[in-house]
Amino acid sequence: MTQISATIGTELYRMQIQTATNALIADEPEELGGQDLGFSPADLLAASLGACTCATLRMYADKKGWDLTDVQADVTFERDFANNQSHFTRTITLTGNLDEEQRQRLLTIANNCFIHKTLTNPIDIATSLSPL
Repeated sequence: MTQISATIGTELYRMQIQTATNALIADEPEELGGQDLGFSPADLLAASLGACTCATLRMYADKKGWDLTDVQADVTFERDFANNQSHFTRTITLTGNLDEEQRQRLLTIANNCFIHKTLTNPIDIATSLSPL
């Protein structure tokens, strides 16, 4: 199970995000009142898809012994609030000595990465307040 802790104090809108072993700063862009000190929450969501895609393709190519030297995943995320829809665009660049069949297989594998599956299936979020 993944567990993070996100906190915000009075400094608009600087957030500290921590796992058991890592930490990062998130912030809102200046046009939304933040200081742009780190990734915005939307950036982090898109980054999760990009990072998971890269890791999944690297693992698969390594397992197969394929000559994949570099993977780049460029992800855009847009939220259409009027229609309550989210839209991701992901472009994957594969570098290495790969034939077309390997490239197409890697595209299929990209669609099976954990975050892709999470974002394209029903999501349940249970929210509660901690006791005083």
